Amino acid sequence: MRSSELKSYENISIIESIKAKPFLKWAGGKTQLLDELDSRLPSHIKTSRIIDRYVEPFVGGGAFFFFLKRNYFVKESFLYDSNRELIVGYKAIQNNVYDLIFELEKIENKYLKMSDAERKKYYYQIRDEYNRQQATFNYENYNGSWIKKAAYLIFLNRTCFNGLFRQNKKGEFNVPFGRYKKPGICNKENLLEVHEALKNTEIFSMDFEESKKVIQKDTFVYLDPPYRPLNQTSNFTSYDKDGFTEQDQIRLANFFRQMDRNGAFLILSNSDPKNEDANDDFFDLLYAGYKIERVNAKRSINSDAEKRGSISELIIRNYE
Repeated sequence: MRSSELKSYENISIIESIKAKPFLKWAGGKTQLLDELDSRLPSHIKTSRIIDRYVEPFVGGGAFFFFLKRNYFVKESFLYDSNRELIVGYKAIQNNVYDLIFELEKIENKYLKMSDAERKKYYYQIRDEYNRQQATFNYENYNGSWIKKAAYLIFLNRTCFNGLFRQNKKGEFNVPFGRYKKPGICNKENLLEVHEALKNTEIFSMDFEESKKVIQKDTFVYLDPPYRPLNQTSNFTSYDKDGFTEQDQIRLANFFRQMDRNGAFLILSNSDPKNEDANDDFFDLLYAGYKIERVNAKRSINSDAEKRGSISELIIRNYE
């Protein structure tokens, strides 16, 4: 067997061994867009099944990252998100997955034995303790306290209403209790898979612009910012206490153009304002000159149930 064939075989073996999926339920996750994004990967990646360097400046739940790890050989990855709570979860899994599983199993075993009233009381106790940690928690230097905080994050995510992550202006998690008969609080198998997927990966709690330090020529970059609200009712939730404004969307478009000049392969998803206003050319003007496509998606998060359903979303890229 030639060395090139052997290397390809080894890459395929690595891909087939990873089965990770998102460890959090995350509003705005890209599971529904995976096929659309996959079909639009750069041709050299589709052909070789190899990604030399992958950067995701808004990792969120990581649906696309884990999809790529399951289906391609990703040599190195750099994941960013401004949500510090989220990054605590990623780093705890990356560094101490067995300790995290131990904490989650304790919580799950205790929770599942409780009555509905006891569960509700316990949920708010954990939520209050989780929020009290904000003022004194060390988000800069990883240590053992990150494991418990990550366990609380996953517990709250799995037992809260609708699987939302939402913060108020103080940075407090404020989603109410959700009534699930048997929530999957500790998915040991997937947490171990996520741990494997996060090898050769660097993770940062930073603004998206900081990722320019690791974006080189031919780097593959997926940009999935907090979507621009289509209307007032769709803007009922915020996944980070600082939000993401229209000025941030403009700043992102400038970043996109800068990284394009640097020779990176860029693909971006966002809401399509034309769902609400056919004359709203906000993104068409921001990304003029790039390939802008509209694809069908489902609106799964909206405060008005009647407004959930099929809509179009934007996929924008700087390559054919």
